[in-house]
Amino acid sequence: MTDFMLGRETALVILVLFGLAWVGWGWYLGRNNRTIEDYALAGRSVGFAMATATAMATWITSNTTLVAPQLTYQFGVWGMLGYSMAALGLILFAPLAQRIRQLLPNGFTSGDFIYQRYGRFAWAMFIIISLCYAFGWLVSLGMAGGLLLSSLSDLSYLTGMTAILVICVGYTLLGGLKAVIATDFVQSIVIITGVVIVAWVCIDTVGFDTMHTTLTREQPELLNLLFPAAIMFFFNNIFFGIGEIFHSNVWWSRAFAFGPGIGKKSYLTAGLLWLPIPVVTGFIALAASSLNLVPPSADMVGPMVAAKLLGSIGAVFIFVIVFSALASSMDSLLAATSDLLTQDIVKKLFVPDASSDTLLRANRYIVIGLGIGTWCIAAFKLATLGALLNFTGAFVASTIWPIVFGLYQPKLTGRWAGLAMVAGTTCGLIGYFAIGFYVAAIISCGVSLVCCRIGIMQSKDYFQWHELEEKG
Repeated sequence: MTDFMLGRETALVILVLFGLAWVGWGWYLGRNNRTIEDYALAGRSVGFAMATATAMATWITSNTTLVAPQLTYQFGVWGMLGYSMAALGLILFAPLAQRIRQLLPNGFTSGDFIYQRYGRFAWAMFIIISLCYAFGWLVSLGMAGGLLLSSLSDLSYLTGMTAILVICVGYTLLGGLKAVIATDFVQSIVIITGVVIVAWVCIDTVGFDTMHTTLTREQPELLNLLFPAAIMFFFNNIFFGIGEIFHSNVWWSRAFAFGPGIGKKSYLTAGLLWLPIPVVTGFIALAASSLNLVPPSADMVGPMVAAKLLGSIGAVFIFVIVFSALASSMDSLLAATSDLLTQDIVKKLFVPDASSDTLLRANRYIVIGLGIGTWCIAAFKLATLGALLNFTGAFVASTIWPIVFGLYQPKLTGRWAGLAMVAGTTCGLIGYFAIGFYVAAIISCGVSLVCCRIGIMQSKDYFQWHELEEKG
């Protein structure tokens, strides 16, 4: 065990303190939840500061703290810049959030919109895509927790993965969206402060000149702005990030939960604040060669470099930062996915006249079930974080145009919207396996756009927007 790794006892103490603090706070915040609307949407009255913090913290996840360094380590400059472009998802969703709240003032989920706008076929395709993405993201977050512990301490991957799931399931179960948003607010402050400190220490300790000289000698391709695969990744990640946010109930549920007029301002602000963070977290991976570090897995490079720079105390510091980032995303995903399953599966398909109490109980059972299911899949660690996340790019990018046209273009019908999602996902997956993960989202988005445009050109029907307001 190297001198910058956490001891077993220290790591366990941090886990216990984290668990007690977050779960206890979750119970406190959720003690007055009485209805499914209180639990799932925090009473639809979240203010600007909390709204901005939860949007930004949720998007600072294993992608930003572990996968951004991984892809910088693999693709160099384009890796960090490519991840920073995911900020466009938050920024472009800002006007959509306002439109969503106007059209469905009493909506609960993204599935509500798809069902009412397009009908059952497109809704079924959308739910399948949403659940595939949600489980992929949940599993990647569980894996990231395990990787974090195993790279910073001698605790096992399974211990770290189990700990983050138990903690996040615990406070999400007890507090609902109120607990998720409140903890995100604190976690966003911790994350931003920590990232800035680590970057400053990296620059001060290693220096730009040393890093550039070492990379030029040992890994010149990482500085090559004409690196073909990296350029493709850059553009692929733009569509991947937009598709992730546009379709996911994580972001739709917040559009419904934020107070009137808050959504557009908070998403725009969160996107601008988030933009430089992947550049900073990715940047430290470029110091690996200068520090003579060779990570056993590319997705462990970030915490290993940071711990090397900051020593044993730094390992604790990095542990807290990355664990906060993972928790801020996992809790949001647990809450949003359980809402989707409760409202779109339990209520729409099985118990259409369910009471608020029944839905509240179902929601909580589903949170537990999601935690157990994620643990069972993440325990096998079937792929790296980057590979797992980018696999879902083919799914989510196919939903971009059906959602955009669904909100603004009255001529697109449910049949063509559903076909666009199926064809886009299928072609994106073919590209993923035949060419590489860095083209899956581009292909998926392009095919979906073609299908939507054909559907709009041949359609003679016009959807009446007031139907959404009346049903919502």
